[in-house]
Amino acid sequence: MEHLINQRVKNIEISGIRKFFNMVAHVDDLISFTIGQPDFPTPEHVKAAGITAIEENFTSYTHNAGTIELREAACHFVNIKYGLDYKPESEVIVTAGASEAIDIAFRTILTEGSEVLLPGPIYPGYEPIIKMMGAIPVHVDIRQNQFRFTLDMIKPFITENTRCIVLPYPSNPTGVSLTESELREIANYLKNKNIFILADEIYSELTYDQPHKSIAAFLKEQTIVINGLSKSHSMTGWRIGFLFAPECITNHILKVHQYNISCATSIAQKAALAAVTTGIDDALVMKREYLKRREYVFKRLTTMGLDVIKPDGAFYFFIKIPDAVALNSFDFALKLVQETKVAVVPGSAFSEYGEGYFRLSFACSMDLLELGLNRLEQFLINFK
Repeated sequence: MEHLINQRVKNIEISGIRKFFNMVAHVDDLISFTIGQPDFPTPEHVKAAGITAIEENFTSYTHNAGTIELREAACHFVNIKYGLDYKPESEVIVTAGASEAIDIAFRTILTEGSEVLLPGPIYPGYEPIIKMMGAIPVHVDIRQNQFRFTLDMIKPFITENTRCIVLPYPSNPTGVSLTESELREIANYLKNKNIFILADEIYSELTYDQPHKSIAAFLKEQTIVINGLSKSHSMTGWRIGFLFAPECITNHILKVHQYNISCATSIAQKAALAAVTTGIDDALVMKREYLKRREYVFKRLTTMGLDVIKPDGAFYFFIKIPDAVALNSFDFALKLVQETKVAVVPGSAFSEYGEGYFRLSFACSMDLLELGLNRLEQFLINFK
């Protein structure tokens, strides 16, 4: 029966991140710098709210867009943190993680043949959805621009078919963010053009050198903001995301969301309410620890002579494989596992423009970072 499967589905593959992780997960005593998951537990008060929801039988459907209490709290959260102004009644949808938010946004705004501009390298979760919609992903090589998807990078690729531009900042895999002036330039240029911006801001609470700024502050009417609690509150398994957009856009996205999942899990919504109210600053504890790790890892990598940009946010380094190694990114990562039991993600998982690099997550303890980086250093010495 496989011959009857939708050809567009047959043509996509599972994420290169997951593919490599699954391939090496069986290795004993593996030090994994692969999956982008905080190594902190979900805050106790958030877990308690989820437990209480079960005990009080809050286990039924909610409003399709989420409980009004959570929508009010989510709008308050992004207003306090980023100066964004959304109406809780009609301009926010609670989703099953940021991934569902991305999916329903693309399925609402894309049509056959429309083009979506993506910076390359980029997280692999966008391209498959775009292709399943019959739309065309257009990758823009930003490697020579310090991984910054700035206006001068964007302009040459805009055509009459451009429907959306994806701004995923802070970036997975590079950790790079755009400055307020860079975002304002993009917003000014795109204003009144028939182009959506999908601003994936899931790492917005994990910035180190400057506060996060959203392009929606300058161009709300054309921007769909994606956010959520997976990274900021270490709630990856709770699957709570938020989609913010003007009412004329969310009215239609909500229809897709409704037929997709009806509503986000009621229990997780109660936990999320605690996260964005009582726990509005829960990310600060994690951020302080990530900052220490970032400084340590950056120092170690540069001491090894590796070509790397210090990340502005998130918890990744995107590292150029030394020319002397003479391996593609997949073979490099596989050999690293086989010889040192250290796992990183091949850069090829992040589009063709990630080839020649590897991603290292520092969302793990300092002890593991030290041990893993010692092994990486010896591995590179052996090549020399």
